Amino acid sequence: MNIYFACSITGGRAYEAVYQSITRALLEDGIEVPTAHLAETGVVDEEKIIEPSAVYERDAGWMRSADALIAEVSVPSHGVGYEIGFALNLGKPVLCLHEQGRAVSKMITG
Repeated sequence: MNIYFACSITGGRAYEAVYQSITRALLEDGIEVPTAHLAETGVVDEEKIIEPSAVYERDAGWMRSADALIAEVSVPSHGVGYEIGFALNLGKPVLCLHEQGRAVSKMITG
């Protein structure tokens, strides 16, 4: 199984420990997670040096290859919203996770 994990990068990293717990659990279950590195500390600096077009092509390819997308949506993120829409457009199952009681866009919860 191949899961694309989506989380906020430039929108805020307040839930970084949660991102790491999610990706760790997936990897420990033997699931391929090409985006697991996005949960790690320092990813903001690592991603800054990559051209936006290269990030788009890389991530779009990973989404096309994925069986499903799991998104942590507690922190609002344009990128995560786009990734969710992209995956849905590809016909991929999408699971959105967020902290209980946290305000989340109705476009996500609906």
